[in-house]
Amino acid sequence: MMPADNHTFFAPMTYILTGIPGTKESHVWISILLCLMYVVALFGNSLLLFIIVTERILHEPMYLFLSMLAAADLLLSTMTVPKMLAVFWFRAGEISFAACLTQFFFIHVSFMAESGILLAMAFDRYVAICDPLRYIIILTKSVIGKIGLAVVTRSFCIIFPLIFLVKKMNFCGTNLPPHTYCEHLAIAWLACDDITVSIWYGLAVAIFVIGLDAVLIAVSYGLILRAVFLLPSKDDRLKALHTCSSHLCVILIFYTSAFFPIFAHRFGHIIPGYILILLTNLYVLIPPMLNPVLYGVTTKEILKRVINVFHWWCRRSSLLS
Repeated sequence: MMPADNHTFFAPMTYILTGIPGTKESHVWISILLCLMYVVALFGNSLLLFIIVTERILHEPMYLFLSMLAAADLLLSTMTVPKMLAVFWFRAGEISFAACLTQFFFIHVSFMAESGILLAMAFDRYVAICDPLRYIIILTKSVIGKIGLAVVTRSFCIIFPLIFLVKKMNFCGTNLPPHTYCEHLAIAWLACDDITVSIWYGLAVAIFVIGLDAVLIAVSYGLILRAVFLLPSKDDRLKALHTCSSHLCVILIFYTSAFFPIFAHRFGHIIPGYILILLTNLYVLIPPMLNPVLYGVTTKEILKRVINVFHWWCRRSSLLS
C-alpha cells in the first residue's frame, strides 16, 4: 500500500523487500553464496541435532547445550535465507506487515537465545574444569532444562518491546525497505515518527544484554585459564584447552559477526549502505554455517558418530544400487 504523498500516514499492509541496493548485477553470485552457506548450515545443524538426540551417550550437559545452539542456528538461518533467495531469484520481495514483524521477532529472539546458550556453555566448561567433582551434581538435566527455559524466556521478554514500538509507529512515504529480510532498523527508518526510543532500546540491548553475556563469558574463561595453568601435567593442560577450543572459536565468530553490524548501523555512517546490508545477511549465516563444522571437527565423540552416519549412508546407497 503506497501513500498518496510523502506527508500521508498509512498503516502498511505489505512491504516490498528490494534486496541489496547498488548490487543488482551481483545478485546472482550473492544468492549462490548465500544458498551454499544455508545448505551447509541446514545440513550441519540437522545432522548435529540428529546425532545428539539419537545417541544416548551424548545426553550430557555439553552436548545438550550444543543441541540448543544447533536449534537456534536452524531457526535463525531458516527465518531469513528462504526469503532472501526469493528476493534474489524471483524478485518476490512482497511480505505482509504481520509476517514482517513475525520474521524480525524470531530472528532477534533466536539471535538473543544463541548468546544466552553460549553463556550457558561457558558456565558448563567452567564447572567441568574448575569444579569437576561436582559437575554431575550441579548440571543435572533438570537444571539444564531450566537454563534452556530461562534463555528462551529472556529472549522473548527482551525482543517483545521492539514489536510494540514498531506497531505504534506511523509510516509514510514508502513501503520499500532496502533489505533482503525484515531487520528492525530497516523497518524503523521508514517511519515518519521519531524513532530515537527504538534506536536506543536496540543499542541498550546490544550493550547490556549481548555485551553482558560476552563479559561474563570472558570472566568465565579467565577463571578457566587460571585453573588450567595450575594443573601439574602438561598433557592435562592441553586436554583441558582442547575441550574449550571449539567453544572459543564459536564465541569469537558469533560476537564478531554480531557486534560489527549492530554498531556499524548506528555509528558507521561512512560505511556504504550496501556493505552494511550484506554484512547483516552474512551475520545470520556465518555462525550457523561454521558452528556445526567447528564442533564436528574438534569434538571427538561427535566426529566419530558423523563418520558412522556417513558409513551407514554409503552402505545403504550401495545396497540400493
